[in-house]
Amino acid sequence: MRTAYSVETVRAAERELMARLPEGTLMQRAAAGLAAVCVRLLPRVYGARVVLLVGPGDNGGDTLYAGARLARRGAGVTAVAMDPARVHAGGLAALRAAGGRLDGAVPGRADLVLDGLVGIGGRGALRPAAAALVERIPAGAVVVAVDLPSGVDADTGEVAGAAVTADVTVTFGAYKPGLLIAPGASRAGALHLVDIGLGDVLPAPGVEVLQHADVAGLLPEPTASSDKYRRGVLGIVAGSARYPGAAVLAVAGALRGGAGAVRYVGPPAVADAVLARYPETLIGTGRVQAWVVGPGLGDEGGAEVREALSQPVPVLVDADGLRGLDPAELRARAAPTLLTPHAGEAAALLGAPRETVEAGRLEAVRGLAERYGAVALLKGSTTLIAPAGPGPVRVNPTGTPWLATAGSGDVLSGLAGSLLAAGLPAVDAGSVAAYLHGLAARLTGGPLLAHQVAEAIPRAWREVARR
Repeated sequence: MRTAYSVETVRAAERELMARLPEGTLMQRAAAGLAAVCVRLLPRVYGARVVLLVGPGDNGGDTLYAGARLARRGAGVTAVAMDPARVHAGGLAALRAAGGRLDGAVPGRADLVLDGLVGIGGRGALRPAAAALVERIPAGAVVVAVDLPSGVDADTGEVAGAAVTADVTVTFGAYKPGLLIAPGASRAGALHLVDIGLGDVLPAPGVEVLQHADVAGLLPEPTASSDKYRRGVLGIVAGSARYPGAAVLAVAGALRGGAGAVRYVGPPAVADAVLARYPETLIGTGRVQAWVVGPGLGDEGGAEVREALSQPVPVLVDADGLRGLDPAELRARAAPTLLTPHAGEAAALLGAPRETVEAGRLEAVRGLAERYGAVALLKGSTTLIAPAGPGPVRVNPTGTPWLATAGSGDVLSGLAGSLLAAGLPAVDAGSVAAYLHGLAARLTGGPLLAHQVAEAIPRAWREVARR
């Protein structure tokens, strides 16, 4: 599992570790790891043109020391300072001793550029001097961000203005949430973590990312004694005369997600459409282990949502079902609730502008979970899942822009609902569903339709399970 920590937590861990070590040890560890990654990125180090964009803090010091290591191996290294009067003295001395130089302008050509302008303590938009240097990064150069891309908020992933778009980010000691969460994640490129010894002093993480092995350990597998009820029966309240396909797609996601049975509750004409595609579906109310309510209900689904929420089983609420939810009602439920909004729906639930949600996704998903006392799954290019109580927010790593297609969310709802019915806790059901959903889309590839994603879910399941 990949874990990420807030700036405050990382800083506290660094202070604790530095008190035990000789001065400068952590910076030298960081610089060595950074230089090693740069060596692997260059076809050859000797004669390579390397540019260092250097800020005034420790981030700039890491960059200068790494540049010195590259210069000692024969690279031509030029440092350009955001503020020449505030350059890290030790790092600059090391660079010059190794044959590097400090210049007042960014060269027009470079093989590799190290972005060491702003460290993890940076907040808000870049200063004009830093933004001007970012604009002058030579075209065609491999851009390596030092700890995180300048202009990205390390804690939230927010980008307030100009920012570096890196090909690679080399981060030190621990991942930072802003490297994993959109929009910052799209600026980070490939991530490399350099171990500087913080592992023993870091507390519980604030953010975590499941990997194949983690998901494999959560997948519900039938046993010799399984029947359809033990595997989980999911009730689905979805679809309308205007949106009949939402019901079909939600049922598809549930059946492909391993539900023992699916009960569909909805208009007869929609039920006929569901049966025509999936004759395994049970029609009408009956015994269920979980409910999915909301996809394609239109404006008339309030009563159905309230009925589902009144029952003592897990309930997933999506799409039209999210309208008008009462936070007090949800917080009073004894059974788990899973909310699965996109940014616009989340904005309505929070009473905030959509732009605020999209810019601060981590804060938004935590706010949803806290306000409604429910697990919140905020859909997007990096889907986030926040627990109803204390614990880390999960970031889904398998998302793809190809999932931005009509009906994709309906499939995800059915898939997550099947996992709820199988007995997974709501935060695990949401996390595993998002992971399999994204992986299914990646395995399908290219332009795709929602039903194609549903059909690929068993393939994604097998891909994860065999690890």
